[in-house]
Amino acid sequence: MAPSRLWLLYGGTFDPVHNGHLAIARCARDELASPVRLMPAADPPHRAPPGADAAQRAAMLELAIAGEPGLSVDLRELVRAKEHPGVPSWTVDTLRQLRAQIGASQPVALLIGADSLLGLPEWHEWERLLELAHLVVADRPGSPLEGGLPAVLADRLQEAWADSAAQLRAAAGGRVLRLRQPLQSESATVVRGLIADGGAWRELVPARVADFIVENRLYGCQSDS
Repeated sequence: MAPSRLWLLYGGTFDPVHNGHLAIARCARDELASPVRLMPAADPPHRAPPGADAAQRAAMLELAIAGEPGLSVDLRELVRAKEHPGVPSWTVDTLRQLRAQIGASQPVALLIGADSLLGLPEWHEWERLLELAHLVVADRPGSPLEGGLPAVLADRLQEAWADSAAQLRAAAGGRVLRLRQPLQSESATVVRGLIADGGAWRELVPARVADFIVENRLYGCQSDS
């Protein structure tokens, strides 16, 4: 029997989506031979509110991936936030919702960054995540993972590390794969800071996203820098 296709979710606030986000998505798509669904968060409980509202962040994502094969936008967290206002947007609940939709046997992976992996023990019901999905960790030379994992996380992941995408497709969840990706210096924090300070920021985001930021005067944008 042929292995099942991997359902790959890339969650984040994407505030704003930038070239580094797209580099990770493209790398995951190509290395794992799987479509990537970019999933904007509604009201993430583990960080400050985003600088753009949910509709604006979703619109920027749509602009960023327009014409990109194998990349799409998944709005399930935004839809759930509208249906249940005030309820935190927990990742574990998103995965439970997805499992109810596609079943327990479909391979599912959550694409996260190295910093997010290190902070995983702070996530709501974090130990349940690997019961519901695999983790694919966007890694690069000099990443914080090279300094080692917190003890509680190292213990939990000791038997979970995978060597290939094939291992992810062979099970519904429970494995962790490090995905080597090109070194990118962009971060949403840097982009927002440059916009607010009137610095040179446009080259850090897709052109259509830059136009949207200017047109909507997001992040304190006052001029077309």
